Amino acid sequence: MKPNIFFTADHHFGHANIIKFSERPFGSLDQMNEELIKRWNEKVTINDTVYHLGDISLGKPDFTKEILDRLNGKIHLIRGNHEGAALTYPKRFDSIKEYHELRIDEPENANGKQKIILLHYAMRSWNGSHRGVWQLYGHSHGTLPDDEMALSFDVGVDCHDFYPISYEEVKEIMKRKKWTPPFGKREE
Repeated sequence: MKPNIFFTADHHFGHANIIKFSERPFGSLDQMNEELIKRWNEKVTINDTVYHLGDISLGKPDFTKEILDRLNGKIHLIRGNHEGAALTYPKRFDSIKEYHELRIDEPENANGKQKIILLHYAMRSWNGSHRGVWQLYGHSHGTLPDDEMALSFDVGVDCHDFYPISYEEVKEIMKRKKWTPPFGKREE
């Protein structure tokens, strides 16, 4: 079986105040941490690839290392604004970048590829946004209204029942967008 690709952001492991700030349905920090790990591992296998779009943990480095060691998959980190602890354990990540332009094989597209811009922050315009390139982001914890005319959305855990979402799930969400190409064809 071919490994799956997942996207997620904003776990904030070890951050007690995020429960209140983002109105997360957890009674304690331990409950939140354990449930986030459980939901990650329910979907992601050890061979899958995860693009984490920032803010994995606000816990101390040793705590963060223990959490990262419990998460399945090959993790690519797109740095958020709270990465201090995660960056003390760089070997856990297959890559660490500020920004990434991902290309995925996509037989439904004319050129056989889907390009996706990955950044911790939402953008109003991005490389190829007028040609069907997607942009995935985190940071806002579901507080930004979704723009149904743009091929972008928040992949953070607060928006997806605290689970990572798969490429196939992202594709289905993008199909429901009302975006139309300004210059003709939708595929890049």
